[in-house]
This record gives sequence, C-alpha cells and structure tokens, in this order.
Amino acid sequence: MRRHLSRYGARWLLALIFTLIAALQILHFLPTILIGRIDDFIYDMRMRVQQGELDPRIVIVDIDEKSIAEVGRWPWNRATVASLIEKLDDKYHVRTVGFDVIFSEPDTSSGYNTLESLANKELKDVPGFGERVRALKPRFDYDKRMAMALDGRPVVLGYFLSNEPTAIIKGLLPPPVFTVEQLGGREIDVSVYRSYTGNLDVLQEAARGGGFMNPTPDLDGVIRRVPLIAQVGDGFYESLALATARAGLGASRVKPVFFTAEETHLSGDTLREYGALKAIKLNSKPHTTTIPLDRNLTALINYRGPGGPRGGQFRYVSAIDVLKERLPVDDLADRIILVGTTSAGLKDLRAAPVNIDYPGVEMHANIIASILDGDFKQEPDFGVALELVETALVGIVLGLLLPVLSPLMSILVSFATIAGVLGLNLYMYQSLNWVVSVAAVLLLIGSLFIFSLAWGYLFEFRKSRAMVNLFGEYVAPELVAEMAENPESYNMEGESRELTVLFCDVRGFTTISEGLTPNALREYINLYLTAMSEDIRGNRGTLDKYIGDAVMAFWGAPVALPDHASRAVATALQMQASAKKLNQDFTARGWPPLKIGVGLNTGEMRVGDMGSKIRRAYTVMGDAVNLSSRLEGITKVYGVGIAVGEATRLAAPQFAYRELDRVRVKGKNEPVPIFEPLGRMSELDDATHGALDKWHKALELVRAQQWDLAEQHLRELHEMYPDTALYMLYLERIAHYRDVPPGADWDGVTTFETK
Repeated sequence: MRRHLSRYGARWLLALIFTLIAALQILHFLPTILIGRIDDFIYDMRMRVQQGELDPRIVIVDIDEKSIAEVGRWPWNRATVASLIEKLDDKYHVRTVGFDVIFSEPDTSSGYNTLESLANKELKDVPGFGERVRALKPRFDYDKRMAMALDGRPVVLGYFLSNEPTAIIKGLLPPPVFTVEQLGGREIDVSVYRSYTGNLDVLQEAARGGGFMNPTPDLDGVIRRVPLIAQVGDGFYESLALATARAGLGASRVKPVFFTAEETHLSGDTLREYGALKAIKLNSKPHTTTIPLDRNLTALINYRGPGGPRGGQFRYVSAIDVLKERLPVDDLADRIILVGTTSAGLKDLRAAPVNIDYPGVEMHANIIASILDGDFKQEPDFGVALELVETALVGIVLGLLLPVLSPLMSILVSFATIAGVLGLNLYMYQSLNWVVSVAAVLLLIGSLFIFSLAWGYLFEFRKSRAMVNLFGEYVAPELVAEMAENPESYNMEGESRELTVLFCDVRGFTTISEGLTPNALREYINLYLTAMSEDIRGNRGTLDKYIGDAVMAFWGAPVALPDHASRAVATALQMQASAKKLNQDFTARGWPPLKIGVGLNTGEMRVGDMGSKIRRAYTVMGDAVNLSSRLEGITKVYGVGIAVGEATRLAAPQFAYRELDRVRVKGKNEPVPIFEPLGRMSELDDATHGALDKWHKALELVRAQQWDLAEQHLRELHEMYPDTALYMLYLERIAHYRDVPPGADWDGVTTFETK
C-alpha cells in the first residue's frame, strides 16, 4: 500500500479534486453553459431516436397552402371560421376543438363598415337606405356569427401571455383554473406574466374555454418544454394543450396537488414557503387524470417524430376538405381536433429537438397525447441525488483504476464506463421516464481519462523511453511496459542466469539464393525473419540478433520467466508451423520451399551488455549457448526440425519428446542426449504415443546391438511413417554396424567432428 501511495497518491488526489468539482457543478455552485449545452444535445439525441406510431385520437386541421389557395389569404373571415366550427361539430361529431389561432381583432371583412359610412355620408339622403343598412347589420356581423357557432360547442381558443415592456392588455381571458386564494398561502414557482393578447370578448365568452400558447425556448432557441400553468395577476391559467385535453376528457376543473410533509421530510411551515406543487388533477371520468409537473409548472414535450404532415405521429387534414365536407365522417368522429397551420408563410414553425421547422400546433398535440396516456418525461426531484451518486462512483472507481492501467486498458475502461453511464441514462429515460442530466459525469470521465494519459506521458514517458532505449530492440513491447513499471529492477550489466537459448537457420540457403533475384531474395528473407521474430516476441522471448539467415533468441532475461524453457519449446513448434504457412505463399509465387532447423538448450549462461567501445549488444554467452548452436546444426543430420538438450526437456515436461541420440559435439568431451519435441503431451493422439514407445524400444535395441529386432521395429515404423527420415537414418546405421561392428564397449554415442 505504501508503494502504491508513493507512486499513485498524487494522481488519486487530483482525481478526487476533479470529482469534487463535478459534484459542485451538479449542485449549481459552479454553473457552466457548456454543461447545459451538452445535456441539451444528449436530450435531443435521445428524442430523435425514438419514433412514435400514428396517434388516431388527435387530428390536426391544417390551414395549409391548399386551403389558402381555395379560400383566400389568411386571416379568413369569421363566417368561414364559424362554418369550420359547425362542420366539425355538426357534421363530423368531433370530441373537442382547440384553436392554435388568436381572434383578437374585430372582423371588418364583411364590408358593413363601408355600407354604414355610405349611409351616413354620401347616401344619407337616399330614402330608406340607412334603415336598410342597419337592418342588415346582424347578417354582416361575422364576429357575432362566430360567437353563435362557438356557443354550446366544445371549442377552446388560444391566446398569448407577455412580459414585453411595450405589451398591452388586449381582449378577454377565460376564467382562471384556480387562484392565489385557493393556494392557502403557498408561494409556488411559476411563470408570471403582466399582460396578454386574448380573444374578443364576444368570442371568449361564447367558447368552452381558452388556453395560452406560449412556448418556453431554452437558451439555444429550441423548445423542449412548455408551461402548463401560468400566473396573471391573482389567477392561474392553463395552457392551450391542457385546456383542450381537459375539454376532451370532460373535466370541469383543475385541482393543484402539493407534496406532503412526509414526502419531502420538511416541516409544515418550510413546506408552505417552499410551495411544492407536484402535479395537477383533472376531474375527468371515469377516472381522474393526474399530470406531473416539472420546474416552473412546465412539462417536457415528448416529441415522437420529425413533425408535419409527413412526420408520422398525428394525422393532418386540410381545412378546406373539412369546409367542403370531402372527408368521411369516421376520419374525424370523436377525435380531439387542433386547428393550426404548417404554412411557412404564417410563421408557426418553431425549433424543436427533432426538427428546426416543427409545427407549433403539433407541440400542443404532443402534450395532449401525453396527458391522455399519462406518459410524461420528467426531471425527478431526486435527479440531483442520482447524479451525485453516479459521479461519486465513477470518480472513485476511475480515479483509482486509471493510474494503474495501461493506456489501452485505460481507453477500454473509460469507453466502457461511458457506455455504461449512457446505457443507464437511456434506460431511465425510456423505461422510467426520468430525464437525468449526464453531461457532468461524462465530462468527469473524459477529464480523468485525459489527465491520466497526460500524466503518463509527461511523468512516466522518460522511464518508458529509457526502457525502450535499453531493451526495445530485443524484447516485445509488452515486456518493455512491464519493465517500465519497475525500471530500477532492470539494467544491462552482466550477470549469470539459467536461460533457454534458441538458434534457427534456413536449410539450403545457398541453393535458395541462387534461384531468386536479389529483390525476391530480400523479400523472401524479410517475410521469413518477420514471421520467426513475431513468434519469438509473442512468447515473451528476447530477440538477440540476426546472423545472415539465422535467428538467435533467448528466454528468461531481461524479464525473469520461471517457465522460460516451456516458452522456448512452444516457440520452436510455432516457428515450424509458421514456416509451413509461409511455404503456401512461397509456392504460389514460384519460390523455393522454406525449411528451418531449430536448436534449443537450457543452462547457466552470462547475459548482459557485451561488445566493444564501437558496438555493443545485450546478448548471452556460455557453453550452454554453444551447445544450442550445435544442436541447430545437427538437426539436418537427423532429418528433424527441432533438437533440444536434456536440460530443456527436463525443464519443460509438459511436452512429448522423441530421443534422437546421444551425441558428442565438437568442442565437448561429455556426450549429451538430444531430443525432438513433438507437441504437448495432452495434444498427441494414441497412434503417435504408440509410435513413440516403439521408437524408444528400437533405440534401446540399437544401443544393445540387437540389430535384427531393432531393424524389425524400425521397418514397421518406416512403413507407418515413410516421410520420417530418422527411421531410415537408423536403418542405414544398422546396416553399417553389421559390416563394421562397433565393439562390445560401444557406448551408443555419435561423435561429430564438425560444427
């Protein structure tokens, strides 16, 4: 623990500081616009990926280009609007109609004012003209005509609230849904407006109700939420979507619902001051409808498509088709109707998360659909607590892990954490309808990751580079990284260790070089050396040098490997397999086939930085190294690909070996047994095990000079495996020993006078 604190303590402390900064931001002690923008972006992405099916309950009667072309430019006269209302109610039997339109100015399009002016001026002397004009006034009063159409019908009119300094009070507001007096002294967080533009008194008094149409754009101008309740004076008023849904549900009143002291763990006085209005209830039938509220009594709009006639969630019908009765009754019967426009010229297109030109009327439709379904996306009251817990967990876990992980693992862990955080956030959004901010924790993950990489680069790069400079040419990158963890434990000074050394050489290289062009030979050797080197480094071997077409490597230094012999044997077998794969390519190119011999030996040897003042290298020397080189050379005598010494066989017992001979190599007086590894013991089949036993029996018979029995065994093996040159070699030796008997004192050793 002390060593870890010494090495990682500073990074852990800074990670904790980053986590505290993120927590302070979540608690709004360090608010930043960037966090909000990122959260808005993520919110919009979630909204864009969800798609809703066509909602048959809500239909939008569109004042579109087609309708304007047939009826005339907007605004239409109130008589036409009255006819539209009557058609919807009397002909199509709709449930309710909400107008996303304001009728704040008197309609003078009938021409009555002109007639009245003539009657009072130019034509005042015409007998009976004035009386006739005054008699016709009711017929030309289009506002009265529309009021008569509204009377008794389930129609809701829209209006606008304003806080503009130049705004004036105009028109009439509908009755409030509740008042300040009904709150019992509570002060609630709500949008307060000073003025409004309402509908004409005669129209609003005749309508079933009214609702404000004010959107609440965020700082980037995108509308993600709308207020459901707003305050004007001492009254609280409902939005157009709420008023239309209430009329469609047959509800007569809106009741505020407050948090209780038990729900908030606040005292009665504190709760009263807090003014925690959590929802509103509609006395709809057969069941009451509860609508949850977010901050400032708003609701998030649950967009489910790009909007418009081709948006997919709500059906659009042209207003002219209603006026002309071109639609089947069943298309509109018992539907909630919203009258609005998608015409670009009427400027009711607004920026939404799913579309920068989203019809304003469809925003009301989305809220109505959510009210009918009781399905609202909400920012839960405990959202901040969720963020804090998530931030603390991520900060602590990543803060502890990233300093001790490799760069690749840091990347994987960081991206996995991001994926987990986003996955959890998406689950809460889709399954629980919780909208929880996630930008702060994502920025924390990114900050911890970048900081960890920067620290590793700035403060640990020198140590890693030193290791690379010392050993990068010899050992695999992963070993360099391991050595960089404790650089003080490694140096290039000479020392004696038990290691396993390997020599590999190409058979018949002279013939190969004569049969290839210089460029082809260069590519041939490069492919061969690359494949062999990758096998060595892949098994944590240290690549010593290339000697022409030969490769020298060893295991157990500079990084100590307890299983160095096993790794070396596994590498030798893998190199033979790689040579066979290369041959497929070489044969296809018309190149000579590749055959290699590999010699392995384990023993005490000197390892370190050796050489002259002009050139030095990290290498091994010693008698065990020389024997390995000799073993590689005599593989061709026995027709095998690999030959290992007895020390290697004993140190790697998990492999099956075929004893080749006992030999006395040049430069050594003592004979040594040599072996060919065939593969891992567990991977050999029964036939191979049987042949191996028969071979070792034949070898005993040869050494016992029982030539006939030995020959019998060898011929049986040769018939089973005619491509094994070793059996033919010993058959030839038996024939030679019959002619030239070795003598009774023969020790069964083969002596080599050359390297």
